[in-house]
Amino acid sequence: MNSQELDLLSPLEEVQSDDLQNQPSKSGKWWAMLGIGIGVFMLSLDVFIVNIALPTLTRDLHASFATIQWVRLIYPLMLSVLVLGAARLGDMWSKKWLYLSGLILFTISSLLCGVAPTVSFLIAFRALQGLGAVFMSALASAIITQSFPSQERGKALGIISSIALLGISIGPTVGGLLIGLWSWHTIFLVNVPIGLIASVVIALVVPEGATPQTKQSFDWVGALLMSVTLSGFALAMTSLQSESKSSQTGLIMLALAFVGLGCFLAVESRLESPMLDLAIFRSVKFSFSLLLNAMKSVVLAGITLIDPFFLELVKHYSAFEVGLLMAIGPISAGLMAPIAGTLSDRFGTRIVSLTGLVLMGCGCLTISTFDSELTVGGYIVRFLPFGLGIGIFNSPNQSAIMGAAPQEQLGIASGLLSLSQNLGQTIGLALMGTLFSLLTLSRRPAQSVMDVTEAPIEALVFGVQMSFRLVAPIVMAATILAAYLWWLEQRKELPDEDILE
Repeated sequence: MNSQELDLLSPLEEVQSDDLQNQPSKSGKWWAMLGIGIGVFMLSLDVFIVNIALPTLTRDLHASFATIQWVRLIYPLMLSVLVLGAARLGDMWSKKWLYLSGLILFTISSLLCGVAPTVSFLIAFRALQGLGAVFMSALASAIITQSFPSQERGKALGIISSIALLGISIGPTVGGLLIGLWSWHTIFLVNVPIGLIASVVIALVVPEGATPQTKQSFDWVGALLMSVTLSGFALAMTSLQSESKSSQTGLIMLALAFVGLGCFLAVESRLESPMLDLAIFRSVKFSFSLLLNAMKSVVLAGITLIDPFFLELVKHYSAFEVGLLMAIGPISAGLMAPIAGTLSDRFGTRIVSLTGLVLMGCGCLTISTFDSELTVGGYIVRFLPFGLGIGIFNSPNQSAIMGAAPQEQLGIASGLLSLSQNLGQTIGLALMGTLFSLLTLSRRPAQSVMDVTEAPIEALVFGVQMSFRLVAPIVMAATILAAYLWWLEQRKELPDEDILE
């Protein structure tokens, strides 16, 4: 087997010649973990802090709900549109200094967001914040993979995953506390000291890592076409979540995305140094694992969207109680992530990630049994399988993808990993939100009820139950297909492709 072969199901068997030459010291890899970990924590904390502040921002900045939504939307839009370009730059230049530049930009723009006088300035500064986050999101996994030996990769990525989940779990609580004690400005200003600490750590003690030995050119045409494609797709998914008057705009943007994708594929297939080497997708195993990562994000986005409606409108819990209950998933996933990563280092990524997929499917089924009589204990028991499944699946799947990539393509592999997650979340919010809304309103007692927030409890329960009964078979089908591919690989019946040919 070629040593540069993209074998996603057996990443521990590959040999990357640059590993021994560029392996940092034992202390250096943990300094890298500290610096990147602080940045990842800040990113995950920031998203959920902003979400909980939207009602306050609407009131204090005298903005409409439609306008204030862009404070939240512009950030993931920047991530989705620019992540592959940032990842490609990471394969051309120093990942460390690109990540540090993004971190500094994120910190400065957080300060600007905190002192923004109007909603227009806030949206503009959030876009700048998203630009900084692009480099951090695109290159975090690549730097960790470059810093740790292959036999510790799963554990390292599991720790990073736990840190991100910690930020997600405490984000709503921290945001509510800061807004309650001071004002909305502090949810952005809190990033400044965290960013300064992370910048110093990364600049002074994080190892440089491997850099390309040959000069490469950046594919500006491909970057522009990909930006148009991803912008159209993200805006289409956002528009389709709105009322019917926006559906025509959404369809136009979706058509633009498909045209842009066709042009991108045509251009990239003819260039010697493309932004994205399409040969990387010749491996069914690599492509399927990215697809699994996107599917996981679709389901997770659906749960985080639908769960608050159930807890607030059906169970009538307070915002604080909803925040505590919704932290169960991230906390359980965070506890399992480093354990799963360590197990994948020892037993291989596939068997561990398959276990996580099975638990996720079971979790969807248990969540589909939510009803108006559900107790707190019953909620925890039903939600726990999904949270544990996410934690068990994440780090082995990430380790498989990053471990399969050659040293010179770690940046683009990390970017594809981030992109699959961002697109999955975008699709999940649109599709799961639409599905939940249609199912709930199908049980409305009168046509006058036009919004799920006005629907009776029975209709809301039906919407929740049926949404996850429809999702569970999809997760199970993906699990069965993944197991089948693993079986074919074990029998040597699944052909591999050399991505460097």
